[in-house]
Amino acid sequence: MPEVNPFATVRQLAAGYIVPRCLHVIANLGVADVLDETPRTAAELAESVGAHPDALWRILRVLSTYGLFALQGDQFSHTPASRLLRSDHPQSMRSFVRMFASPLYWNAYGELEYTAQTERPATDKSTPNGFWNYLESHPDEGTIFDEAMVTKSRAAAAAIASSYDFSGFEVVGDIGGGLGQVLRAIMNASPNSKGVLFDLAHVLEKAKYIPSERITFQAGDFFSDTFPTCDAYLLMDVIHDWGDEAAMAILKAVRRAAPAHAKLLVIELVFPDDPGPDWAKVLDVNMLALFGGRQRTLSEYRALLESAGFSLQRKIDTRAEHSILEAVVA
Repeated sequence: MPEVNPFATVRQLAAGYIVPRCLHVIANLGVADVLDETPRTAAELAESVGAHPDALWRILRVLSTYGLFALQGDQFSHTPASRLLRSDHPQSMRSFVRMFASPLYWNAYGELEYTAQTERPATDKSTPNGFWNYLESHPDEGTIFDEAMVTKSRAAAAAIASSYDFSGFEVVGDIGGGLGQVLRAIMNASPNSKGVLFDLAHVLEKAKYIPSERITFQAGDFFSDTFPTCDAYLLMDVIHDWGDEAAMAILKAVRRAAPAHAKLLVIELVFPDDPGPDWAKVLDVNMLALFGGRQRTLSEYRALLESAGFSLQRKIDTRAEHSILEAVVA
């Protein structure tokens, strides 16, 4: 292996936000949407999106070195990665990128030193009224966030539905399931099951735009309302939003609602044992900065579940990055 240059490593990390900001700008401007199958110059693209030709040229040039757009001469064309920035791509990641570009996220990371000093979410300083209240009061950013969550769930939904046999459950409850992409995929894979989508009222109002004869909607709050009675409970990317105390409260609320035969399926990116780079490690800091949450190891999930009255039975890896942690009532 080539020797790592420590100076280059530190320099790259110190200036590492420059390239992501270039990506954010391109996603916000919608550059990928105006580039079709015909290569175009930066000047032509700039005219279409209302940008300065030379500035756009320089931003696209650096992105092309990372495989986002291909540069030949003075013309740019799509690559598989840049196509994901198109709004009409079936696996579009444009809103996912724009979510990380939003003032809500960007301002939070400006306060990360506060988090390092206190272990409190950076949003305590950057967004004093709270993350979710901010999204409610900024509907444009709220829409981008919702679309980003759809992107994330869509990528994992099919893998989750095909990695676990849901056919033995009469009622599957998706707790904090957002717009219900994963629950809908499970219903498609298990035609004899019914589903209950549990989330905040304003979230369910959006979920109801896609009606389903086999899914009912129950509005409620994790910490104050009773969960539905189900044969299986899903908690996908819910527990990682919270510190141990709040996570325990959610799990105990499931335990109070769960019949003795019920199964709990915690679906998360489990923190890896491998010391190398991993998205779960980046996401762990994101959860810390935004919510005070964390990605957890398998042993940490086992301890949480046992303290809440569940017994972890097995870890099931899916074709996506998520794992399904199957637990039963202890």
